[in-house]
Amino acid sequence: MASELSKFTLRIPTELLQKLRIIAENHGRSVNKEIEMIIKEYIKQNIEI
Repeated sequence: MASELSKFTLRIPTELLQKLRIIAENHGRSVNKEIEMIIKEYIKQNIEI
């Protein structure tokens, strides 16, 4: 069964990634899931669907 998830490469400064790791760990998520949640919240706050 093929995944409906797309792959996307993200290049970010090392310091930012380190901070994201701390935040993700505090929320009990992977960095990938933390970024996904941040994007979802941003979209929810900025786009009316």
